[in-house]
Amino acid sequence: MTEYSTSHWSLQQDAFGRLILIRPYQPDCIVSPVRAFPLESPDTGIALVDSHGHEQAWIEQMSDLAQETRDLVTRALAVRDFMPVIKAITAISSTSTPCNWTIKTDRGDCTLRLRSEQDIRRLSNERLLITDSDGLCYLIANPKSLDRASRRLLDHFL
Repeated sequence: MTEYSTSHWSLQQDAFGRLILIRPYQPDCIVSPVRAFPLESPDTGIALVDSHGHEQAWIEQMSDLAQETRDLVTRALAVRDFMPVIKAITAISSTSTPCNWTIKTDRGDCTLRLRSEQDIRRLSNERLLITDSDGLCYLIANPKSLDRASRRLLDHFL
């Protein structure tokens, strides 16, 4: 795969909202951005892949892009990456699994079903990833930033 710098390609959005990769001497290609490290380094290492999953271009750093191109990529990633951030845990149905959690997120209030304690994954000292029974992932950016009642409920599972 030939690696392209941002000076050798550009992105446009078509009438359907799809990203079109434009390169000299090559046909235009519909692409989707995919983060290499979505949780640890969301602005580093983004591949532009075609409908077959083949990498067509690589973005080393989002900050390397022109503002207009960065905005296109950011909007496309927002549609692809849906990960609510848990702001508070208001209730847990049981201290053993499976159980239902009532939570407040940056996207609104909801209830998730935790199948087992293995569905809580520590990403770093300060970040937790919780996967519900439907496969939807929720992020706790920093458990210490949760209110006292939320931390107490969370401690039953850590």
